[in-house]
Amino acid sequence: MPDEQILSTQDIGAYLPTTNVWDVSAIYNMDINSEQFKELFVRLYQNVNLIAVNTNLKDTGYYLNQEFLCGQQYFPDSNLTEINANPNPPNRSVYRQVYDFGALPNAATVSILHGITYIPGLSFTRIYGCATYNNGAGALQSFPIPRVHPTDPVEILVDQTKIYISTITDMTIYTQCYIVLEYIKS
Repeated sequence: MPDEQILSTQDIGAYLPTTNVWDVSAIYNMDINSEQFKELFVRLYQNVNLIAVNTNLKDTGYYLNQEFLCGQQYFPDSNLTEINANPNPPNRSVYRQVYDFGALPNAATVSILHGITYIPGLSFTRIYGCATYNNGAGALQSFPIPRVHPTDPVEILVDQTKIYISTITDMTIYTQCYIVLEYIKS
């Protein structure tokens, strides 16, 4: 494979080195006009920059009911015309939003508005959720959505304006349902 670069797991991801140990006494005794002192500031700046870059690359664990830039990055889409004009196209940022869907339906399809403004290039990257039954007396049961089950499947669909959940049996005992949408805007 001469044209392909093979990456090891060390080449992928965001990694921070262990904390640098500074000899504090050497810093106190340093001449503030020396090259050594200037080098110290350059190294401190580089360390702070490395922390900021790696912090911004992480997938943030906030699941909010408003649009949130979650830190995920997708590869540039070569089909987009504005990217074709750029020799170094940027990765695309992923947004996340969580919806409290309420109870699942009784052998029906129900929908809620998602409020995401449709623009050309909008693409969902993940659509998922979970439904929970909790009777308050110690009984608890949950399952992921979509649910592949021979007698009680639960389907989820998203279009330009709404989120739809469909059931073929009475699933109304599952009174808590959270749906997560993750998407790219271009």
